[in-house]
Amino acid sequence: MVLDEVFRLYETELRVVEDRIRDLFKSPVMTIPLIGQYILDGGGKRLRPLILLLSSELAGYRGDSRLTLAGIIESIHTASLLHDDVIDGAEIRRRKKPAHSIWGNQVVILVGDFLYSNALRLAVLQQSQRIMETLSEATTRMTEGEIFQLAKTGDPDITEDEYLDIISAKTAALISAACKIGAILGSLPQDMENALTRFGMKTGIAFQMADDILDYMADENELGKRLGKDLKEGKITLPLIYLLKTASDSEKEEIKAIIKHGFKNRGLRKILKLFKKYNSIELSLQRAHNFTVEAKSELAIFSDSPAKQSLLSIADYTLLRGR
Repeated sequence: MVLDEVFRLYETELRVVEDRIRDLFKSPVMTIPLIGQYILDGGGKRLRPLILLLSSELAGYRGDSRLTLAGIIESIHTASLLHDDVIDGAEIRRRKKPAHSIWGNQVVILVGDFLYSNALRLAVLQQSQRIMETLSEATTRMTEGEIFQLAKTGDPDITEDEYLDIISAKTAALISAACKIGAILGSLPQDMENALTRFGMKTGIAFQMADDILDYMADENELGKRLGKDLKEGKITLPLIYLLKTASDSEKEEIKAIIKHGFKNRGLRKILKLFKKYNSIELSLQRAHNFTVEAKSELAIFSDSPAKQSLLSIADYTLLRGR
């Protein structure tokens, strides 16, 4: 089953989720729903809500709470994107101007704060201490990951383990939380809940790895992000980490100089040339593939079902994006 088929199967539920997300932007302060409408019009795959819906179905739960919590998960993700775009000085988001370039940094940061707090307020109404703990832990880790990434900006000595810590926190924590919430809603036994939670973490890691790899493979017309965007922002991701491990001493010094002095077209061309020389992209894709394989193996504890097959398709999709 391909991902588009999965989305079609859950089209009705995801339309309800979209309405729940829209509700979280409701406010008498008109700037908030205005920015909300702008963001929602920008689209997005809604992968995290879909993962929560599938996880809850895998756990045997199909009640209304899964729709509300799917909206909450996506709203937390959206709030993090609002903040990230300000921090990164992003110039494009899903082929559109980011919200901060229209309304300004201060307003957009505050709208992100509003969305975080409103999402967690609605989560409290679900009256589940375990769900609140899961969401609170995920949002805390996301913030820690962002701060750690800032601390490592432009640092050519960042290790692969540190990179994994960053993406586990920034991206995978929320995807893992979506899986865990589905398990909680369905009251799965602890071993199955743990397996589903690990599936989310490993899938999230592979997803972010593939996204980082695409930064050096991107067709801007297809992906809506500029080639070498991470390098311009000083983010040292897996392909660069592998390149710095394998390049000659003189090449390493040249790479470090490119990182230090910021993005220049000539520097990017040099990096891309070295990537080909040392197979850095292929090695990075292999690492992401390994995480995908591990993620899928976590679902072996579950009987075969459409929900399980759909989750496996999502795991495969994370890697196909980089092929």
